[in-house]
Parts: sequence; C-alpha cells; structure tokens
Amino acid sequence: MDTLTAKSEATFATIIDAALDMAAADGIGKLSLGELAKRTGISKSGVFSRVGSLETLQAAVLDEYDRRFSQDIFLPSLQQPKGLPRLMAMVSAWSRRACNEGLNNACLYSAGAFEFDDQDGPLRDRLQQGVMAWRASLRKTILQAMELGHLRPDTDAGQLVYEIYSLIVGLMHDTRFLRDEQAGRHMQRAFSRLISTYKSFNDME
Repeated sequence: MDTLTAKSEATFATIIDAALDMAAADGIGKLSLGELAKRTGISKSGVFSRVGSLETLQAAVLDEYDRRFSQDIFLPSLQQPKGLPRLMAMVSAWSRRACNEGLNNACLYSAGAFEFDDQDGPLRDRLQQGVMAWRASLRKTILQAMELGHLRPDTDAGQLVYEIYSLIVGLMHDTRFLRDEQAGRHMQRAFSRLISTYKSFNDME
C-alpha cells in the first residue's frame, strides 16, 4: 500500500469514527457533513470527496457499526458449540454491550427504530435491513439448538427471537434512560427464566 493510499484510508477511518460518535450521541438522522468537518478538522469538501453524499455517509456508518457489532458479539460466539451454548454466548455478550453506557456501544438500530418508525425512505430501509439481519442470525442459532435437541422441537423460533429482542430493548431503556445499575442482573434473570421454558427435557441441567 503506498503512502497516499494509506493516508486516504486513515482519513476515511477518522471521518467514520467521528460520524459514529455523532450518530450515537444525536441519532443517525442528525449527521451533517458540515458538523463532521468541524469535528474532524477536515474541510467540508475533503469530507465530501471521501464519503460522497450524506446518504452514503449514513450507510458507511451503519456498515461500520455492523462490523463492530459482529466483532463484539457474533464472532466470539462462534467459538462456542452450535446450539444453545452459542445462543447463550450471543445473548450474554449482547447484554454486556448494552449495559456499557459508553457512546461507542449505543445501539444505532434501536435509536433509529424510534427516530424513523414513521418515516419511509432509504435510511429507514437500511436500518430495518440491519435489524432483520441480526434477527436472522439469532433465529438460525435457535433452529440449530432445536435440531441438536437443546430446545424443545415445538419451539417457535420467531417468538423466541422476539422475546430475546424485547429483553435487550428493555435492558437498554433501563440502563441508559433510568440508569438502573441493576438492569443487567434483571435482564439475565429474565433471560434464564425465559430460556428454561424452551429447554428440551433431554437438555435440562
């Protein structure tokens, strides 16, 4: 990689890092090329030349958020055996991340869901795509747990995905809005109780 290319990529990474912080603090819909230029010390034309339109920037921010989310939650869970151990690892890592009040761990999809729930357009579609992709990963893991006999064969995978997602949204609400230090413990107890109702009798501890 030549020096010019490396510098250009480093500048792009700086822009995306700053944009992620802005989106976490103010919402993905509040991103501004002008404000981003001020925060990074890069000219507005310099920002535009690297990210293009605001819509392209928003998509790039969500792509980077997806990469970091996968790196923190999905990829580590793959080290666990398929089925219930992997599902437990995914939910555990997800809840730990949700409990971290740092802006870098703010959920752009949950915030975006409320920000754009009644607004149609490409950004809403991209946010929905990200949510559905993660739900699909959860559903796949649940189906594997069913196939392996970890969860009851009559488990409704879609229902369980919904219930897990609802627990995480509640956790983020209580952690970030109510600032309840016990929220993580409450969520883990709720999840343990929930998953016990789905466990196969053959897999009961």
